[in-house]
Amino acid sequence: IKVVDADGRTLPPGEVGELMAFGPNIVKGYWNKPEATAKTFIDGWVKTGDLARIDEEGFCYIVDRAKDMIIRGGENIYSAEVENVLYEHPDVLDAALVPIPHKTLGEEPAAVVTLKSGSTAGEDDLRAWVADRLAAFKVPVKVIVTGEMLPRNANGKILKGELKKLFV
Repeated sequence: IKVVDADGRTLPPGEVGELMAFGPNIVKGYWNKPEATAKTFIDGWVKTGDLARIDEEGFCYIVDRAKDMIIRGGENIYSAEVENVLYEHPDVLDAALVPIPHKTLGEEPAAVVTLKSGSTAGEDDLRAWVADRLAAFKVPVKVIVTGEMLPRNANGKILKGELKKLFV
């Protein structure tokens, strides 16, 4: 495995970039999809779509999915980091962070949260919770609190595209 920047250069230990893998367990490409294969498979390496870092000892840490990263005014916000902080709140059952458009900054983080039964945390409470634990630029500018479970696909993955529509 290796971690590379946007130009495909291998990054030094500790730097976050896209995780790539190589080996006999890696397929040669997608069946009957030459364009997708060309984008994903490079010289036998597969681009995983995961953002990761490898430490000095060679341990790999997945930071987020590349498509879930939010870029706010040039600052990277890893959705998984903010979601994990929201999950630490005693009232939160389910949480997802999605980008919403901003004229100047490009994107801003917004969250959709499902509370545990009988919980009463509101938008201000949840924003303050994140603000106490993360940098100010990572705090969701909006939080929608819902009583329903977040939409998921058949594999249980949250459908963030559906959640983005709540902020339009």
